[in-house]
Amino acid sequence: MQQFNPETSKRVYLIAICGTGMTALAGMLKSLGYDVRGSDQNVYPPMSTFLDDLNIPYHVGFDEKHLVPPPDLVVIGNAMSRGNPEVEAVLERKLHYVSLPFALREFFIRGKYSCVVAGTHGKTTTSALLAWVLEKAGRDPGFFIGGILENFERGYKLGKGSVFVSEGDEYDSAFFDKGSKFFHYLPDLVVLNNIEFDHADIFNSLDEIETAFKRLINIIPRNGYLIAGWDDPIVRKLTEKAFSNVITFGLADDADWRARNFSTASTSTYFDVYHKSELVGHFSAPLFGEHMIKNCLAVIAAGSVLGLSKNEIAAGLATFKNVRRRLQFKGEVRNIRVFDDFAHHPTAVQATIEGLRSRFPRQRIWALYEPRSASSKRKIFEDDYVEALKLADCVVLTPLYMPEKVPAKERISIDNIVNALNQTQTPTWMLPANSEMLDFLKTNLESGDVVLFMSNGDFHGIPEKLLTVIQN
Repeated sequence: MQQFNPETSKRVYLIAICGTGMTALAGMLKSLGYDVRGSDQNVYPPMSTFLDDLNIPYHVGFDEKHLVPPPDLVVIGNAMSRGNPEVEAVLERKLHYVSLPFALREFFIRGKYSCVVAGTHGKTTTSALLAWVLEKAGRDPGFFIGGILENFERGYKLGKGSVFVSEGDEYDSAFFDKGSKFFHYLPDLVVLNNIEFDHADIFNSLDEIETAFKRLINIIPRNGYLIAGWDDPIVRKLTEKAFSNVITFGLADDADWRARNFSTASTSTYFDVYHKSELVGHFSAPLFGEHMIKNCLAVIAAGSVLGLSKNEIAAGLATFKNVRRRLQFKGEVRNIRVFDDFAHHPTAVQATIEGLRSRFPRQRIWALYEPRSASSKRKIFEDDYVEALKLADCVVLTPLYMPEKVPAKERISIDNIVNALNQTQTPTWMLPANSEMLDFLKTNLESGDVVLFMSNGDFHGIPEKLLTVIQN
């Protein structure tokens, strides 16, 4: 049941309220004056603190009694499934229920100029860049992004301006809506960075992923824009079917927006930008690696469509503070620098290491990686991990997180990766993310080393603990 009126849905209940996106949605609804409450099984900081600060009540655990009196609308998180007592009560009582992306569309996107940033890699950073460039230029955008933007200290904003920026996730919406989230976002402008196989828990093949992106391209209106990453062959192929205006970006010679003459300093990357054959100007951003230059190009192209001047875009890029856990600097102790990153796909692992190498070309780089997501634990990526991780000087891998979630015949072998990396003369170890890893690092790290942690989880707090351990 997905028919409701936002004007009359005053009491909104969120099942799984402590998910990152659900908590943000709760905050946005509260800001509009709705009576918001919810429930979740695991309630702990920072999400619980965030809800407490906004005076949003929540139940710990799921119980159908929580739905008395009945809310006007129930938003069901995509981690929820049949068998959950509150989900069952919603269905039995025929309460109005929607998915998170459906609610986001009806409460916040409809009526705005919708900018959707999509692709396998880079969508969080690119959408954050676009939101900040608009904010810096005084456009007061709304946004909903799956990360904490350091410039805003949160991942969402209502905004009074005409533009709304969404991170367009291809993951499914809810147990009753298996379509990708980005189908809901009424796109006027889509940035499509790249397309690879990912989300192996819901997509069976690259063809299925391509189909999802084809459908996204197909709902951009004819007066809308597709900002296409021209270095990606799949994006090129899918762009042929676009009905909208197409603008391309990348390092390829035939891209509309191109970057040339890169240089890297300790705090920023500098590059020239060309539109067609004309030099637009010189830009800089406190980001590192070719993939980040491409993210900047996407924002420059989108910003030009949105009417921003070259100077406005340049000012936004230069003052961007990044997204938490995107090559985030955690600290420096005894001339040892520690970074934390969300990378959980071989392509992202490689790009992150290359970005760090461009910033610290003469330092010894340690890459510590935890295969945690459904895709990262797939055997199909074994060789790709070897190619990516051998760019580091030393590698530490953790055992698989919850290996039983992947069928044995499809499961990656950490031993195979360790052996292959050692054969490339890249010293590699497998260690659990606990005191054993901390003791090993304390013994083997040297002054000048750069330590990079990569996981889509919190790496069991090891990045923060390491700074304390090596201090003593």
